[in-house]
Amino acid sequence: MTFALCSGWTLIAMQTSILIIGGGVMGAAAACFLARDHGACVTVLERDPSYARASSALSASSIRQQFSTSVNIALSQWSMAFLRRIGDELAVDGDRPQIGLVEAGYLFLATGVETLQANHAIQSAARADVVLLSPSQLHSRFPWIAVDDLALAAFGQSGEGWFDGPALMQAFRRKAIACGAQFVKADACGFDLDGKQANAVLCADGRRFAADAVVLAAGAWTAPLAAQFDVALPVTAKKRDVFVFDSPAVLPQCPLVIDPSGVWFRPEGRGFIAGAPPRDDDADDMPLDAIDHGLFDELIWPTLAARVPAFEALRMRSCWAGYYEMNTFDHNGLAGVLPGWRNVYTACGFSGHGMQQAPAVGSALAAMIAAGSSDAPGLDDLSPQRLLDKQPLIELNVI
Repeated sequence: MTFALCSGWTLIAMQTSILIIGGGVMGAAAACFLARDHGACVTVLERDPSYARASSALSASSIRQQFSTSVNIALSQWSMAFLRRIGDELAVDGDRPQIGLVEAGYLFLATGVETLQANHAIQSAARADVVLLSPSQLHSRFPWIAVDDLALAAFGQSGEGWFDGPALMQAFRRKAIACGAQFVKADACGFDLDGKQANAVLCADGRRFAADAVVLAAGAWTAPLAAQFDVALPVTAKKRDVFVFDSPAVLPQCPLVIDPSGVWFRPEGRGFIAGAPPRDDDADDMPLDAIDHGLFDELIWPTLAARVPAFEALRMRSCWAGYYEMNTFDHNGLAGVLPGWRNVYTACGFSGHGMQQAPAVGSALAAMIAAGSSDAPGLDDLSPQRLLDKQPLIELNVI
């Protein structure tokens, strides 16, 4: 594919080569790598530049290597290496972005041993720095955890932690713009199609953007766009509540801890944040302001106090909610060419781990579109074709 190069800030519809629908972290990353590494002319269409409901702006923004599939491990490893050098990668005019990366690890707690042992074998083969800890070893390393009901724990000693997700998204956006990409406020609602290719994106206000390639990266709202290509993407918006609390507890070297119940917590600033799977029916597109405070009072707090006795004294300070762009087929990302189409691609449905994998997916997808090269892991395992083939990519470590 041949791309038209952008010059300066003036761009009219017919000059546009690649149209990305969705300016969140996945769309911004793809735009950045396309413009920076491949010299492509890119326009990103984002209907809400305030990102008020965007998953990228509301993510808890953590990164781990403790997956049960090699592709997810590889994507997060590549992304972690990128995050460590982000100041060099995404600097603009000497301004080096900071994302507050904390490598404190993930700690999975289990009442059985089989799943963690099976996962650890896959992680070790991928050279992930994960160790298994017996209850006595766990108590020695983290004496503030109650271990009586536990059989095993898995701890990521490096390459895992958390960061400022919105800062990462904005860093990709700024770098993409500096490399010639343009971000436009527009609500994409249709397409000009010719056979099995898209020639343009149509917007609700009547604008038309010509395109040599189109990327559907609208997060939880990608499925209605894909439906116009007769492709059913099983991607929906699932609300997840996050609670911020204060406690006098002192937890030295506290990682992100996942209790066997599904309750999780980690340090955040002067306090902690926590969450859990929803108690009730996990309906689609629930209002973000409908926080389930009972989830904290009835499940999270009692679980925290039982697992970390020092958490018996705590006070919820605030809360927020964001959407997982949930792929209900297999809870893994969908990235690559849209089945049956020559120039239409997607990157969506990452089910809670899109923020951490956006650097690797953005680089690999950009190389795929531009017929260029990238040392990021390939995306074959995440191809949307697996939906038609009815071959799910099963990930056991879904949190």
